[in-house]
Order: sequence, then structure tokens, then C-alpha cells
Amino acid sequence: MEVVISLELRELECFLVLAEELHFGRTAERLYLTQSRVSQLLRALERRIGGRLVERTSRKVSLTPLGQEFLDTLRPAYAGLERVVANIQETAAGGGGTLRIGFQGTANDNILAAVATFQEEHPCCLIEVTELPLNDPFGALRRGEVDSAVVMLPVAEDDLVLGPTFSEQPQTLTVSVKHPLAGRSQLDVEDLADTVLIAVAPPAPGYWRQAQAPMQTPSGALVGRGPEIRTLQEGLSMIAANRGGMLLCRPTAELNQRADIIHIPITGLPHSALGLVWRRGEETPSLKAFAAALMDDQ
Repeated sequence: MEVVISLELRELECFLVLAEELHFGRTAERLYLTQSRVSQLLRALERRIGGRLVERTSRKVSLTPLGQEFLDTLRPAYAGLERVVANIQETAAGGGGTLRIGFQGTANDNILAAVATFQEEHPCCLIEVTELPLNDPFGALRRGEVDSAVVMLPVAEDDLVLGPTFSEQPQTLTVSVKHPLAGRSQLDVEDLADTVLIAVAPPAPGYWRQAQAPMQTPSGALVGRGPEIRTLQEGLSMIAANRGGMLLCRPTAELNQRADIIHIPITGLPHSALGLVWRRGEETPSLKAFAAALMDDQ
């Protein structure tokens, strides 16, 4: 027999705030409730769930193992529900509000032109641009901190949609002026054999990290793995210290000219490219309009 459990949004909201504050008084203040009402909502939720979610003593409040498991599952689902409501509100308002775009590195001319075009055509919708960590291209998107993200390809995430791709660029190998290859004017991908490439640290997925710092050449020759970095600036510092090289697209290389490093064109590798990604099932009117502007400004 199928069992149907009815849940109240106010109970879920109360639990989420309590799990964050771990204090009944502060939870009551944030929700504009009395402490006794917070307790009532928690007890009602626990009855629906069929188990204790919170342990409360005279000294502290803590989540039970069941409560922690429920929190880990509920938090993204509740955030998704909030986004659904926000998306419908945006549709009802005719595309107003705010569109939050994350990007890796420096916003290039394509992105800036698309932002300008979008703002001119949709003055009621404000675009906020946020820089994303090099080593976490999808985290802010999944946490709901941005509505869409411009990231380096490849993208192969089941819960994300890859929209327009753009800014295809040849790659360079960036090394210290003391590196054995520093005197070369041109390189082939096979020249990476027995060299060391600085790697991107997790949480970026393995396939994405491999694309930025391959561990072997097309012929199968091994490429050494250097220190792991989280930001481009960390990478440039490691390069200057002669700890290894990095593959950078030509525009990024041109923006990061320094006396202690050198950028060498390299052939035999796929061109780098950028893509606009968003959460599956959450394509809002504003997001569609921005994606169209991005394609129009290629």
C-alpha cells in the first residue's frame, strides 16, 4: 500500500533555519516566531518523518544522524523549489529582476558585448557578473549562487545544460623563462612529453581537469603532473617558480604578460572554447535572451 506523507513548507523552513543556527532563540528571531512555535513546528515535522531530527539539551542543539541525512537531501530540493517560484515570478513580471552570470577568469569581449546588448534590450533586468574559481566551474551554479555560468569546455554534466559555445581560441604553453622549452618559438603537442603540467585541483571533475592538463600526448607519451592550483594567479606563480607549465588560450596568455614567464604557441591540441551552462529545467526568459545575445555577438 502506498503511503502518502503530507509536508508543510513552514515546517521545512523552520528545520532548515534551525539546522543552520542550532539555536531555538535565534531561529525564532529569524522567522519572527516564538520559541514555543519553533518547537511545535519541529515536533510536527518529526511526527511526519517518524524519527528524531534534532537533539536538544540544556547546553546545545545538534542534529541527529537522521536529521543530518534529511538536511543533506532537503537543502538542494528546497533551493530548487525557491528557484522554481522565482522563475515563475520572473515570467509573470515579463523578464524583470536579476540575472546572475558566473564566469571563469576575465570576462572577455564576447561576454561584455552580450551583457551590453542584453541590458539595452531588457532594461528591467539587471545582470550581476561573478567570478568563479578556476577549480570549481560548476559549484556556484549547483548551489544556486548564479543562474548561469560561462566556463571552459568540455562540459559533460547530467544535471546541467550546455547552451551556446563560443570564443574558440588556439592554445599556448606558458612556462618560466628558465624552462628548457622557453627558447622555442613554436611547439607541437608531442613536445609535452616528459615535461610537467600544473594541474587544476578538485572539486572540478576529472575529465575537465584532464582537458586542462593532459597526462599524456596523443602518441601516448607521458606528461608529468605538477602542483595543483585553484586559481589562475596561483598557476602563474607556480610557473614563474619553474614548477611546471600551463596550457592557456591565446587571449588569456596575452592578458597575463610578465617578465618571468613566456607564452609559446602549441599545435596539435584542440582549440579551447567557452560555453554557457545552466541548471537543467531552469531556462528562464531572461536566460534565453542572454544566450541569444551571446550568440548574436559572435
